[in-house]
Amino acid sequence: MELAYYSDYAVRLVNTEEPARGQDSLTSVEAVRELFGTNQSAARRATDTDVTRFRSVRGRLRAVFEAADGGDETLAVDLLNSLLLEFPVSPQISGHDHRDDDGSPLWHMHLADHPSNATAGFAAIAAMGLAFHLTEYGVDRLGLCEAAPCRNAYLDTSTNRSRRYCSDRCATRANVAAYRARKRLEADRSPSTGLSAASAQRATAKGER
Repeated sequence: MELAYYSDYAVRLVNTEEPARGQDSLTSVEAVRELFGTNQSAARRATDTDVTRFRSVRGRLRAVFEAADGGDETLAVDLLNSLLLEFPVSPQISGHDHRDDDGSPLWHMHLADHPSNATAGFAAIAAMGLAFHLTEYGVDRLGLCEAAPCRNAYLDTSTNRSRRYCSDRCATRANVAAYRARKRLEADRSPSTGLSAASAQRATAKGER
């Protein structure tokens, strides 16, 4: 399992809350366990006390994305370093479930489960994955969705660093909102010239001929 995979842990946790909408799905131990995905052995260690702990880590991870999104690279790195110091990882070489054509193990780096508690384990993996993504691709690859009021976190993996939204749904919603805003502006401008919006468009087209 490549280390880049672990960066998604941070995104999943941050996006359990939408502050602008007042929504929070991280309200039970079951919600905590779902964040571990296929890592059920680690998920089973989660208890009710981890709900509060996860929320605390979530706020700190969101602060990293906010700093990166705001262009403050130094702050983003400092905040992430504090998480790495508090929740150190336990790396190990693994080859399970990965075989080449000859049946030989495909060795790769793996982050072992934290022996302390569920929060410490998840936080260590999330912070390390995010750190790997940041150092490999750049701080500006950590973003927050521009489709207000969403503000979900995302990792920009586009070739030209052009991603601005957390999902296709938000991108479509933002484009529709921008289109409607342009139409309203056109409609507001046309009365000032004594023309309807349709007449203004015909006049413009005629003048271009």
